[in-house]
Order: sequence, then structure tokens, then C-alpha cells
Amino acid sequence: MSDRMIAVIGGSGLYRIDGLEDASWQDVETPWGRPSDQILTGQIDGIEIAFLPRHGRGHVHAPSSVPYRANIDALKRLGVTDLISVSACGSFREEMAPGHFVIVDQFIDRTYLREGSFFGTGCVAHVSLAHPTCPELSATCATVAEDAGVTVHRDGTYLAMEGPQFSTLAESRLFRESWGADVIGMTNMPEARLAREAELCYASIAMVTDFDSWHPDHGEVVIATIIATMSGNAEKARKLIARLPAALGAAHPPCPKGCDRALEGAILTTPEHRDPALVARLDAVAGRVLD
Repeated sequence: MSDRMIAVIGGSGLYRIDGLEDASWQDVETPWGRPSDQILTGQIDGIEIAFLPRHGRGHVHAPSSVPYRANIDALKRLGVTDLISVSACGSFREEMAPGHFVIVDQFIDRTYLREGSFFGTGCVAHVSLAHPTCPELSATCATVAEDAGVTVHRDGTYLAMEGPQFSTLAESRLFRESWGADVIGMTNMPEARLAREAELCYASIAMVTDFDSWHPDHGEVVIATIIATMSGNAEKARKLIARLPAALGAAHPPCPKGCDRALEGAILTTPEHRDPALVARLDAVAGRVLD
């Protein structure tokens, strides 16, 4: 019996995965509201898989309205141990061209309309985000993508913008030239923050669709071009996902980087001062350390 369960959150263009055995869509209730959609569960190579379309089937959620807390809680509640985020992005680097994948290891968070934590008044916690993705899981994703024939760039910095509009030319130049970002997207934050609070190993695969607006030969972002590139990227992502279970294996040993122990020592509110209502909402995310 596998003790690993892999989840994939699919971004723009990725609304299904192939090859799942015993596949079924199921509702998962959370104290943070409804997830973006039902969650598709099944097995590949005997390993449990969960798939959640971030924007919902039919793309009904804008980046700012994605129920990030409900999504992460629902996956944790199902028993997920490893979470792979797949998302479309723009590129700030000539060498990171449309159709390429970037394995993200750092974030610059420019979002401001979203709830970014499970914790708050009545139960305060501070987790480390110095290294917001899991190096082990990220390395495996990169290797599997390369084996599937995808051009992969490792260790990219992802700038998360609020959206839903794309960048101005001035913003694009700032993020590229002064801030050192490699790619830009709208959905990896606060997702990565919440995954860390939920003690999940988290990897981010950014699929390049365009050069944002900085590139002199490409100009402004055109949605029709993005959608055309998205289709090819989604097919590559499905091939990658199908190979991941075999590469990761059924066993899930303790994460060498401590992703699965991120809450140890993080909760500062003493037990007698914790808000019982908030503690009850944290049963799936933090029950391991609160019990």
C-alpha cells in the first residue's frame, strides 16, 4: 500500500489528466469554503493521484477569486503528501521561450487581494518561506519533464502579480531588469505559502506561453497566441504527470528539507489562548501539531 499521494493543481489550459485508473470526481467539504471544483482521484502505477483544476472546469475562477485555502485544505484532507502546481506564465528571459517549462524555486509576491494564511488572530503561526518549494520534488519534476522531451529550465524566480490584467511595459521592464524575475504569473501565490503551512512538499512547474510585454519583437501579450501555446503545453504537462508516480515511488520518507514538518515550532499562541473555532478549522492543515 502506497503512503504517497500526489496532487496536481492544473492551471490555465490543463483541465484534465490522462491514464487514471478507477477515476472519479468527488466533492470535498472544507471549513474554508468550496474548492475550485470537484477533485478527480484515481491511481497511476498503483499510486494515489488527485487532480484539481485551479480555475474550475470551464475556467470560472479569476486568479484573485480562486479559493486557495479551500483548495489546499481539501487536498490535505484527502491525504496528499506531494503537490505539483502547473501554471501558465510569461517569460522575462530570451532563453525561456514559449513552450518551455520553468521549475520555480523562488517567488516575488505582488498579490494583495487574497487571504494568504490559514492562521490568524487566536492561533498565530510563522513558517519559513526562505525556500518555498521542495528541492527534492522539484528536481524529480525537472528530470521527468526532460525525459518526456520538454525543454526545462531549473531554478526560476516567479513573480506573482494580482491580475487579471497583464503587465504594463514599465512593470515588465522593472520586474525583468531591476527585480531579477524570470517568469510572471497570477496564481502561485498564496498557493505556495498555504502549501507550506499545510506541510506539503510543493513544486511549481511554470509553462511559458509568451514573453510578457518587454520583448521588442513580440510587443504586447495577445491572448489568442497564449491560448495556442497553452494547448501544446498542456499536452506536455499530461505526459509529465503520467510519468511522475513511477519516478517518485510509492514510499514517502520524511522530506529531507523538512517540508512535512514545517509547523514544528511555528505556532506561537499558547494552548490556553487559542481560539477554539479557528483551531477546529485547522484540523486537516495543522491537526498534527495542534492535537
